[in-house]
Amino acid sequence: MVFVITPDSVLLDVTGPLQAFHDANLLADDRVNCGRTTALDKTQDHRLPYDIVLVSRDGGPILTDTGIALPTLALTEISKHPIDTLIIAGTDEKLDALQDTVLLNWLVAQQNRVRRVASICIGAFLLGQAGYLAGREVVTHWRWCERLAQHFPDAHVKTDPIYVRDGPVWTSAGVTTGIDMAIAMIEEDLGREQALAVARGLIMFIKRPGGQSQFSQPLSQQGTDKGGRFDALHIWMRKNLHLPLSVEDLAAQANMSPRNFSRLYTRETNNSPARALEALRLESARHYLEGSDLTIGKIAVLCGFGDDERLRRVFVKNLGVAPSDYRTRFKASLSA
Repeated sequence: MVFVITPDSVLLDVTGPLQAFHDANLLADDRVNCGRTTALDKTQDHRLPYDIVLVSRDGGPILTDTGIALPTLALTEISKHPIDTLIIAGTDEKLDALQDTVLLNWLVAQQNRVRRVASICIGAFLLGQAGYLAGREVVTHWRWCERLAQHFPDAHVKTDPIYVRDGPVWTSAGVTTGIDMAIAMIEEDLGREQALAVARGLIMFIKRPGGQSQFSQPLSQQGTDKGGRFDALHIWMRKNLHLPLSVEDLAAQANMSPRNFSRLYTRETNNSPARALEALRLESARHYLEGSDLTIGKIAVLCGFGDDERLRRVFVKNLGVAPSDYRTRFKASLSA
């Protein structure tokens, strides 16, 4: 297993998954030492499941974003050795590594040599530049999904998953989600029991509930058109979310006929009026859940959902978690 890192890589992008694979090795070693070996174990000479190597273009210590340096081997030092799994850690936000032809050519050369390739966070850009993402479903950190889609229009960029597996290509949303992806790989390689043991040791879910949308910025951008034609309408909508707004109400506020309004709004915002209204209501509900002690039922009324059951359905559909779970995870301390 080879981790490729570049200057200013996010430290946790590397060390998080590294810890998961290391723990899987420890569990396998304990299993052997306790005599719980199978015939397959014995034929493999008790080798540990993961032989992990950190590499960079030229080798030596690579400074991560935290100022901590990680030791690496040079690409030339491992080129003749077989690689089972190749993992690209997140690079720096300037994406300087996309101009590194030596690294990119090496990645291209590995396409038919590795069983599995993966990226963490914006390491997906390196995979894309090396031709791994064409025609595949992929994900990156929510801040970078739009840019990834623009860079690689032949990739199918998902905005919510914690990680995505499409054939031999795995991509994760970044930072802690690299650990989620590592645990999923361990489950694929060693079975659910081993993966669950690793997850328990790390005090993590074997499969995290919900997607990364629950951590992303508020959804206000989903209700704003690029040309600004409906900015005034969006301001009015936010002030009147408690009302049972219909397309006719929105059209009247925009001084347009309902049919013309629906057509132009969808064209200008790339979103339907109904979906935009739901996104604004969801944004408002998130705000109340994070910063108030109002009951979920009261929040549902204030945001125009009517009742807490409808609010729950919208939360689960869009964020993968119930409002109560969202509040538990993100509510700010009002006494601070």
